[in-house]
Amino acid sequence: MTEESRSIPIATGVINGGVSDAEAGFDIQPDFEGFHQKNDVFRRSWWDESIKTGKHALFYETYREPLKTFRKADGFTQRDYAFRNAAWHVSNVMSDIQTNEDRWEGFTDPYSLYQGIAAQKQEPESPAAGAAEIKTVSKAFGADLVGIAALDPRWIYKSKFSDKSLTERTNEIPEGMTSVIVTAQAMDYDLIRTVPSALSGAATGLGYSYDAMVVLSIAQYIRNLGYNAVASLNDTALAIPMAVQAGLGEYGKNGLLITEEFGPRLRLGKIFTDMPLAHDRPKQFGVKEFCNQCNQCVKGCPAKAIRGGEPSAERFNMSNIKGIVKWSVDGVKCFNYWAAQNSDCSICIRTCPYNKDYSKWYHRIGVKLAGTRLRGLMLWLDQKMGYGERMKPKLWWQNREDPA
Repeated sequence: MTEESRSIPIATGVINGGVSDAEAGFDIQPDFEGFHQKNDVFRRSWWDESIKTGKHALFYETYREPLKTFRKADGFTQRDYAFRNAAWHVSNVMSDIQTNEDRWEGFTDPYSLYQGIAAQKQEPESPAAGAAEIKTVSKAFGADLVGIAALDPRWIYKSKFSDKSLTERTNEIPEGMTSVIVTAQAMDYDLIRTVPSALSGAATGLGYSYDAMVVLSIAQYIRNLGYNAVASLNDTALAIPMAVQAGLGEYGKNGLLITEEFGPRLRLGKIFTDMPLAHDRPKQFGVKEFCNQCNQCVKGCPAKAIRGGEPSAERFNMSNIKGIVKWSVDGVKCFNYWAAQNSDCSICIRTCPYNKDYSKWYHRIGVKLAGTRLRGLMLWLDQKMGYGERMKPKLWWQNREDPA
């Protein structure tokens, strides 16, 4: 390890940059514990015999290798899988570069391929100016949303885990990191409408592939200015609470980040940095109140993995973080369904009334009204007009092959 990348273990305590848990909508209990990456359901599928099955192994294989047989079902044909896997290809290539070092970058380990840090620092005029600059550059690189928060150690994994060597190790980030830049990539609206299908998995793959390019580019830009920066996707830390603190959105009943711009139809990335940056404030626009009234994700989940009712500190299993009152999802039931259908599932995204094409003005008005006492009317209209219903995957192909 070079001096440049010298790391120290994450300390206990809270760094919140003046943002209170109440402002972020967090209800942290006295028995709160940080999360071990080993307990993430995807990591568990490699070591936990209770969920480690042949179906899970096949699930992972189908993203890398052509299936030997294909289903006749619409959305699960060879063409659907071919498109899905091609969408994942860039993300997979980026993740596999350092496999000889027992790394799976972007998923169990942060990205490590950078040019050096410039010897001379280009200091921003102020933290506010630096934050504005980073947001401009992030959008230029392709980020759909970007927010900045103080680095809160509570969301950093207490320990890391390798799928390859099945070993647990200390989670470290470079010394002196003070901020986290959270980016979001929107997933294709029409592809998500075809869930469940292998075709819809292309929306996820494209999100990750774009996200990898975006976070690496932002990190390198910061390093070119003379500051340290480390790009991260699903690895290293819990992204959703950081996104909430960075002002991108609120927690939803489906366990996902809900945003005003894209609803839950997002993939998140993170860049840890020591560059002096102003921090955003959390925002609330009525998601909790709407979710309390809406149960579309609960009703739509075929695995029965989403709990209805009020937020709770109750955990389904070790794959839920301990000591936070919130809506949680049973990751084991969820992932078992993924494995059974040989593709990831986003039914809870498709059926969410916040999942809309917000390029249309009337949907932008609708999301505002959903945060008022008219939320019941908006929910009724959503169901009456058939939003959230599945689109046949063959129609997705037809609409693009014959747009007229």
